[in-house]
Amino acid sequence: MPESGVPLLPPDHLLTTDEVERTARLFVHHGVRKIRLTGGEPTIRKDIVDVVERLGRLPLESLGMTSNGLALPRKLPALVRAGLTHLNLSLDTLDPLKYELMTRRRGFERVMHCLELAQDLQREGLRTKLNVVVIRGLNDMEVPQFVELTRDRDITIRFIEYMPFEDNRWSTQKLVPSASLLSTLSSLHPPGAITKLADSASDTTRAYRVEGYRGSFGFISSMTDHFCGTCSRLRVGADGGVKVCLFGPPVLSLRALLRSPSTSDADLMASVGRAVWGKHYAHNGLGGASGIKERGRMGPMVGIGG
Repeated sequence: MPESGVPLLPPDHLLTTDEVERTARLFVHHGVRKIRLTGGEPTIRKDIVDVVERLGRLPLESLGMTSNGLALPRKLPALVRAGLTHLNLSLDTLDPLKYELMTRRRGFERVMHCLELAQDLQREGLRTKLNVVVIRGLNDMEVPQFVELTRDRDITIRFIEYMPFEDNRWSTQKLVPSASLLSTLSSLHPPGAITKLADSASDTTRAYRVEGYRGSFGFISSMTDHFCGTCSRLRVGADGGVKVCLFGPPVLSLRALLRSPSTSDADLMASVGRAVWGKHYAHNGLGGASGIKERGRMGPMVGIGG
């Protein structure tokens, strides 16, 4: 969490529930099969259960959410009933004091409670992942502890390379390559105990499992071994701004189009198509971590409603 916090958007800048639903329906009609609600923090949206219920009626393979888990426990059962199939919990440390340092708030116990609740909801079809951003000297020594969570839990731990965004004090010295983490983990287990799992097409995670463990772990190596060539993702911000690459600025405002009476569904998707065709290769054409840091103009990673 940056010292300045996360920027708040005026309410009239946010897509309405109807606009979110219309956008999702159009994308699904054109082939999208996976939707994930992220943020900021999606659970601060008062109509989040209604949003999930509406999207849950669409012919999707998965409907996921990324959350910090703080306000989620009381809403999670209703979200699963509404159609949520996948949950990504953000948790960068297993140390309560370090958690408070990194997030600038208390709540470690609530996140762990949310993880256990999510495990209980597996019987209703919910799949759970933990997202761990690894930063050298801060939490990289905890990676083996996170993997141990998969011994008795059917969850996936995803170790994410530290990425440069505004105000997060990124540097190459803080970046821990995923290959280095895998080497460390391999040295802690018998030879051959860690096996590579099959990855889905255009998956961002390289997945592994320790022999005999219920869960799995994987690496999102967006800095040292990028997957730009197979990326199939689009990000639609809370304000309707479309990013064709996480490391570039929004290239299209869906909000303006959605609120124009003259914009048809065909017009809307034609604009999206032009935006996608204009996408640059390799981190929005910046070519790597140093280029992102030096020339990137992506702005804050997220914006949320006030």
